Amino acid sequence: MILDQLANAARYEPLHPDLAAAFAFLRQPGLDSIAPGQHTIAGERVYAIVQDYDTKPLAEGLLEIHQCYLDVQFVVSGAELIGWAPLANQAVQSAYDATRDIAFLHGAAEPIRVQQGQFAIFFPHDAHMPCRTTGAPTRVRKIVVKVALAPC
Repeated sequence: MILDQLANAARYEPLHPDLAAAFAFLRQPGLDSIAPGQHTIAGERVYAIVQDYDTKPLAEGLLEIHQCYLDVQFVVSGAELIGWAPLANQAVQSAYDATRDIAFLHGAAEPIRVQQGQFAIFFPHDAHMPCRTTGAPTRVRKIVVKVALAPC
């Protein structure tokens, strides 16, 4: 897992050839007014999901993992906790669904605060629980950019 400010994103672009496209999308002006939903960046290899939601308690969430895509989760406005845990030794709640590229797990998670202007990158070995409250429920606008790791 990586947590940093968008201003430092260029440091991470060498990690994957499509991260530059992901961060270019996140640097564009007007992210607070872009329509919620899915937005194509580079075909099926890179796309963004724009979300507006109220955060929920950490205790009510499940960890998730992805095998085909890494997540770049960027908080446009608000703040949230994202639970994080290494994939090893997590109990499976629901088996991996290849059509949705997701599995859900039970397990303890370390809460990590992600606030406006910050991004977190989650790799397949990073179990994560997004959209959690930092206290009282808060309205958050977040963009999750999905970056393909390999053909699945």
